[in-house]
Amino acid sequence: MSAKSRSDTLVTVFGGSGFLGRHVVRALANRNYLIRVAVRRPELTGHLQPLGRVGQIHAVQANVRHPQSVTAATRDADAVINLVGILFERGRQRFDAVQAEGAQAVALAARAANARLVHVSAIGADENSPSRYARSKAVGERLVLAAQSEAIIMRPSIVFGPEDDFFNRFAALARIAPALPLPGGGHTRFQPVFVGDVAQAIAKAVDGETKRGTVYEIGGPDICTFKELMTFVLATIERNRLLLPVPFALMKLQAAFLQFLPKPPVTPDQVDLLKRDNVVSAAAHHEGRTLEALGIVPASFASVVPDYLWRFRKTGQFRSRTA
Repeated sequence: MSAKSRSDTLVTVFGGSGFLGRHVVRALANRNYLIRVAVRRPELTGHLQPLGRVGQIHAVQANVRHPQSVTAATRDADAVINLVGILFERGRQRFDAVQAEGAQAVALAARAANARLVHVSAIGADENSPSRYARSKAVGERLVLAAQSEAIIMRPSIVFGPEDDFFNRFAALARIAPALPLPGGGHTRFQPVFVGDVAQAIAKAVDGETKRGTVYEIGGPDICTFKELMTFVLATIERNRLLLPVPFALMKLQAAFLQFLPKPPVTPDQVDLLKRDNVVSAAAHHEGRTLEALGIVPASFASVVPDYLWRFRKTGQFRSRTA
């Protein structure tokens, strides 16, 4: 990659049209890379075009469950980024098929193209976890590194930003519900990280500013319990709601029914995830595998989230003041 200028360097981004994807595409476009967005439905990527100059960003059809389409999408690429992941299973979109076997397909295709690979996983990835989501993420990491030992893996904590599925979800729930549930009492700890900071870390990996074959753990500057985060949401949207501790067993029973909704607010597998802290490990800090080690000063959720929840206080809409 070093022999090419950035304007001649092609980066394929799998899952580039999603929440994190659009910020990654913006970060790459600002660096002047050529960007190929590989998604299942390229006709829905029009919102990405204004992020770059004319001809800089183009979309192709690819599905990580179909290796041939993955190979075609990585052809001639200098770098490959895999952002594809699912929060719950539907139809053929299964954790193992997408986050393990799909990750392996991307890694093998990147190796065949002799392209640098950045793979996005998640803090909490663990093959011994009770959560199938966490197990599939860990298996995906193992398969990626087996296929390409120099791959860079990014493990973010909960990612926040204007279109996030965390603060927005619970603010919406607070609008209609008399109480917000606290699974297991709300003691699980999180380290929310700004989507723009995650995108910058990924872009730095494409730039070659990361250690190859390394797993980075990406968290924000603050560690808070689930209860503290819910208290923050209520204060931000100016709602008075009861914070109700719910035992994990009862929460899992409720989730067993809720999981069949088109977009379930919680699934039994997500309840299992909530039993473990979601924070950057001491080892990652010690070994320089964090945002700070990459020269990124992470933004706090308190400095960003109110900006996109402010309208909710009156209208129930989730829009940034600058949107």
